[in-house]
Amino acid sequence: MSFEICFTRRYCMAHRLFNIRNSRCFVPHGHNEFVKVYLVSIGNDTLDGGVNMMAPFAVLKQVWHQWIDDHVDHSLQLSSQDPMLDYFKTRESENLAHLMITPGDPTTEVLAALFMSKINALMADQGLAVRCRKVEIEETPTNTVSFSGDAKDVISAAHYDGPETPWWQRPDMTINDL
Repeated sequence: MSFEICFTRRYCMAHRLFNIRNSRCFVPHGHNEFVKVYLVSIGNDTLDGGVNMMAPFAVLKQVWHQWIDDHVDHSLQLSSQDPMLDYFKTRESENLAHLMITPGDPTTEVLAALFMSKINALMADQGLAVRCRKVEIEETPTNTVSFSGDAKDVISAAHYDGPETPWWQRPDMTINDL
């Protein structure tokens, strides 16, 4: 028997799927997405008869919501191999902080795994005895992706030109390694 806490957050984003040529998704476009994270306790779920919670909701969601609201919201999501990156590096370097760079195309599937990795890094850094069991991203009202498992098992960084510890594994507010 265990408890599970779920938090939902909405954000706006734009992306393009560079590797899917001759499709509508190749053209930059946007979505209003919802992300749900499901948190479970690491260890004993027994209620103590006093506080009776894993951790206060405000503590559990503070850093996660800050990252979503201040960095993911209104970001442009691009593959690390997308030539649009060169445009931003040379002509709009002041906007690099608003680019979420993914290993391969920024699909909802890869985002779910990256978000799982990021929230687990953030929770561990705060010393919270919780981990994310599942991430769900609703891209549209009819398309949702859920991910549960170890993000390292599914994220291929073979074509990612970044540091050994990429942004999604670090407990900071970054969304790229530019």
